[in-house]
Amino acid sequence: MDESRKQALRDAGVNVEEGLERFMNNEALWERFLSRFPADPNPAALSAALDKGDWAAALAAAHSLKGVCGNLSFTQLHQLLTRQVEALRAGDTDGALALRGPIEEGCARITQLL
Repeated sequence: MDESRKQALRDAGVNVEEGLERFMNNEALWERFLSRFPADPNPAALSAALDKGDWAAALAAAHSLKGVCGNLSFTQLHQLLTRQVEALRAGDTDGALALRGPIEEGCARITQLL
């Protein structure tokens, strides 16, 4: 991975150094896992659940996506999803919905980079 791609990921809220460390500084392994993110079903499942007002399904998708983002060191998205999961668990649907735009934008931006 060249430095310009690493910087683009940093600009999108990815902690590149932490991600590499998490994957034992094996850049090829981290890139292999990164390349799977665009096919992850959770962003679409989260969006669909929010559209339907299916808060249990939204919580499940947000929680799963939060885990994926945490494991890949998508720090900014992980923080947003943590807040959304907390809002959903508290029954704060307005708070959860308010985070929808930033989460969807973050997912799209990272997907585009990958």
